[in-house]
Amino acid sequence: MRILVVEDESRLAELLRQALHEEGHSVTVALDGTNGLALAQSGEFDVILLDVLLPGTDGFTVVRRLRAEKNRTPILLLTARDSAKDIVEGLNLGADDYLTKPFSFDVLFARIRAVSRRGPIPQPAHLRTLDLSLDPGTREVRRGSRTLSLTRTEFAILELLMRHAGRVLPRDRVIESVWGHGADIESNTLDAFMRLLRSKIELPGESKLLQTVRGIGYALRAE
Repeated sequence: MRILVVEDESRLAELLRQALHEEGHSVTVALDGTNGLALAQSGEFDVILLDVLLPGTDGFTVVRRLRAEKNRTPILLLTARDSAKDIVEGLNLGADDYLTKPFSFDVLFARIRAVSRRGPIPQPAHLRTLDLSLDPGTREVRRGSRTLSLTRTEFAILELLMRHAGRVLPRDRVIESVWGHGADIESNTLDAFMRLLRSKIELPGESKLLQTVRGIGYALRAE
C-alpha cells in the first residue's frame, strides 16, 4: 500500500517509515500538517497515518478539510492525546481509527490492515505514457511488446514519474518519495539509478521518455 505518514517528531517519523517499508509499503513522510494536507489532497495514498498535534495545520483540521473535499482515504490518527473527548472528536470528524502513543508496531500494522478493509480503496490506475505502461497492482511494466524487469527501487522511481508524467520533479522530491524523508542518498546515487532505468525503458530506436532537466530534476515525457 501507499501510506502517507504525517508526523512532526522526525525520529518517530523515520522509525515509522522504516518499519512500514520493511512490511512492503511505499511510504511518504510529511513533518507538518500543511505539507501533509497538500500531499493527502493528491489522492495518491491508500492510508494516512496522521498525528494530531502538528505545526502549521493540526491533525483534526486536516481530517476536516479532507472529508469536506470528499476525500475518503482511510485515516488513522496517532497521538498522545487519549481522552474520550479527543477520541470522539477525531472520529466524528471522519477519522477511521485512533491509536494512542506509545504503541507497538504489531498493533499499528493490524490497525492499518483493519482501516484499509473498511471501505473500498480505489485500485491504482494503470499508468501509461506513449507505449510505456505500468500496472501498480501486478507490478508489470511493459514498453511496447516487451516486458521490463525492474528492481524495487527502479519500479518506485518509474511509478512516481509516471504518476506525474509531463511534470518536472525536483531531485529532492524523488529522493524523499522513494527513499524517505531525511534519507542519506548521494546525488550521484540517484543519477546511477536513473541511468539504469533509462537503459531499460529506452532501447535503441525507441523514443526518448526519461528526461534530465539540468539543475532541477527529472521528467517522464515524450520528446
